[in-house]
Amino acid sequence: MKCLLQRVTQASVTVAGEVVGEIDRGLLVLVGVEPVDAEQTVTRMAERLLRYRIFSDTEGKMNLNVAQVQGSILLVSQFTLAADTASGNRPSFSTAAPPAQASQLCDQLADALRKGDVGVETGRFGADMQVALVNDGPVTFLLEL
Repeated sequence: MKCLLQRVTQASVTVAGEVVGEIDRGLLVLVGVEPVDAEQTVTRMAERLLRYRIFSDTEGKMNLNVAQVQGSILLVSQFTLAADTASGNRPSFSTAAPPAQASQLCDQLADALRKGDVGVETGRFGADMQVALVNDGPVTFLLEL
């Protein structure tokens, strides 16, 4: 599982002209699911996302997690993160999980994050989504399990 997380001051996901998920301060998390991912992967990734300290404390150091700044998470599935880009001029998606598996694990990740002390919004799995964000910093990290 790969999660590209961006610290944002606001982010939203729109599908067919309708906003389906929106947050203010927090994390935009793009999720790529791979065939080897399972429930244990989801549990570990949720813990990392909830505990990852990328928000500034009073001294300006990245020392606070999303809950400590009363932020939210916008979780968006993005199978292209799981692409194999090692060679050629076109990505291969053979390294991405099948849609049924990816959808189930994305739903499980959203549920696991909701058990944390943060609000969680999501995109719509498999839809053509437009993602808007204001990256704060900019701060972007790739977490891989």
